[in-house]
Amino acid sequence: MNVSLQSAAPPWLLLTFSLPKKGASLRVSVWRKLQRYGSLPLGNSGYLLPNDPANKEKFEWLAMTIRGSNGDASVLEVQSIDNYSGPQFQKRFTNARTADYRQLLKDLRGTRRQGRGPDPTRLRRRFQEIASIDFFGSPLREQVEKSLAALEQPTRAFLSSEFHTVSRSSYRNRTWVTRPRPGIDRVMSAWLIRKFIDPKAKFAFATEKQRPNGAVPYDMYEDGFGHRGDHCTFETLIKVFRIKDKSVAVMGEIVHDADIFDDKFGRREGFGIDEIMKGWAQTIANDAELLECGMQLAQGLYQSLRKNRK
Repeated sequence: MNVSLQSAAPPWLLLTFSLPKKGASLRVSVWRKLQRYGSLPLGNSGYLLPNDPANKEKFEWLAMTIRGSNGDASVLEVQSIDNYSGPQFQKRFTNARTADYRQLLKDLRGTRRQGRGPDPTRLRRRFQEIASIDFFGSPLREQVEKSLAALEQPTRAFLSSEFHTVSRSSYRNRTWVTRPRPGIDRVMSAWLIRKFIDPKAKFAFATEKQRPNGAVPYDMYEDGFGHRGDHCTFETLIKVFRIKDKSVAVMGEIVHDADIFDDKFGRREGFGIDEIMKGWAQTIANDAELLECGMQLAQGLYQSLRKNRK
């Protein structure tokens, strides 16, 4: 373990401590706080957090509490640890938060299976707790946020009349805009747009506040064609453009389960597609190229479904 002597702050904080033997309640209290802080256990050496003012304050207060209860505690600023690299630590933090997000989604699916309406406030609060200690950005965070956003809309069933149908001719030769780094719902929706709605569609990528004028937004958070109720963007497009293709309907179930993560249709194929997209995202920096690769994957799935239906 090397403690930095340089002027730049070391990247890690390490809390080391020992508790009094007769301190069961203190032990439980300390453990709960360390869990809530998102700290990473480091064998018998202590607990680790990224070094920033907020985390340092948390560790300092906890160390003071331990010392005030006849224990011993120290907070160290650590430059490096010989048997772990910085990326390895980051991966461990990210994996821990990904597990938390998966548990949150599992709880959501469980309440739906049992026929109870999930409490959006409770789920949102839990999500915010996890996000606050998601120091390095778990890839599952966006998926959870989208599911919660859909849940927080009115929970009554959406009638077919609420999916106001539109004319395909009004959406020809358009630019369609979505968020950067497209995942399964966005690439499958892009394929659906070009295959059944706008054969000459062009695609752009932008944040909510930077969308090009005249572009048709899809899978954006604020407006356009996106999630409605418990429907993903792909399903919304099917409904509003009245796409009756049976293979597309099956694709909608596949995309729904992988994107909403509620196991509504019991379709597991989408998770494999989603993992492929995540792998490509690590090697393909250009969003347009990533989208085109995903659309080719969608076309392959469509052809396979059509063949199996014959």
